[in-house]
Amino acid sequence: EVQLVESGGGLVQAGGSLRLSCAASGFTFDDYAIGWFRQAPGKEREGVSCISSSDGSTYYADSVKGRFTISSDNAKNTVYLQMNSLKPEDTAVYYCAAVSSWPSVDYWGQGTQVTVSS
Repeated sequence: EVQLVESGGGLVQAGGSLRLSCAASGFTFDDYAIGWFRQAPGKEREGVSCISSSDGSTYYADSVKGRFTISSDNAKNTVYLQMNSLKPEDTAVYYCAAVSSWPSVDYWGQGTQVTVSS
């Protein structure tokens, strides 16, 4: 059974930091990139960042460049999203996803809420 389990969301003040984790199982981790998407109320889902499990190459949306860092621990099949200098506009449900061809998603996690207060 494919599982992508996010954790680490929560409530933080503007300027603060959070680290999201995505633990993957049930598929060959190295065959996929792992990405983070987010969806704020009333807005479309947005691709935030992605990392290739095979070569470590990364992608960041312009809105998070310089503030968010994605990393991968292949031994643990886990991907992290370090989010610094958080802004209220970063408030959203953050989803982890396994991606064979960005931004087309093969598998989704259940999501974790991130709320940034002003």
